[in-house]
Amino acid sequence: MGNNGLDNAESSVERVAADLREAIAEGVYIPGQAIPSQRALAEQWQVSRATVREAVLMLELEGLIQTQHGGRSRCVNLMEPYLNLPLETSGGNRELQLQVLEARATLEAEAAFYAATRATDEQLRALSSEYARMQERNAGESTLAKAKADLMFHMMIAEASHHLLIISFSQLFYNRYFNAIYGVLSQTLRRYGRYPEGIAQQHARIHKAIQQRQPEVARDAARTHILYTRQLLERTETCP
Repeated sequence: MGNNGLDNAESSVERVAADLREAIAEGVYIPGQAIPSQRALAEQWQVSRATVREAVLMLELEGLIQTQHGGRSRCVNLMEPYLNLPLETSGGNRELQLQVLEARATLEAEAAFYAATRATDEQLRALSSEYARMQERNAGESTLAKAKADLMFHMMIAEASHHLLIISFSQLFYNRYFNAIYGVLSQTLRRYGRYPEGIAQQHARIHKAIQQRQPEVARDAARTHILYTRQLLERTETCP
């Protein structure tokens, strides 16, 4: 009987650990986000807090989460130790800006595809609210505020993809190359004096396709949007 009790305890720890791994892999808990407290997890799985504590420790040893002294356990961005992106020395580096947009075309197309497929109803509502706020901020806001609003919209789409690698790479990519992305928008606004109408229409198409759960349409809309922005940047090269 004693052995059975020990086996059951070990089984419970493994079950909780496996469920947490699955939640992380599916983007339920995204990199940088705190997982629920041990008390909340114990209630969720109807196990003791000691069981949850052991399961959390297993994930810490596996490098999936990190717990600071006296703080909550947070998911680790698994790509960060291995992805050494080239250093951005200037937001005005034209070749780098073009390459960043080429990478975004692929990254955001796939993020939109999976978001349209996998986003929860709650995430769709949050994305809709952010889309509305982005439209409001685009009226009269600074270029920097517009760039931040644009990336917030696209990052929320990445998070709604429930694709761990897309989420992880998007976080690192956007943080690393924000100045390049901001520089593209700044040059575009400087030339046209406003957001080109095509960009707003493309955001609307991306948003609508995701809300209507049309993955292929969402993928095409996101890719078209970024490549259109790239074309605008190329045109500025010939602008006197």
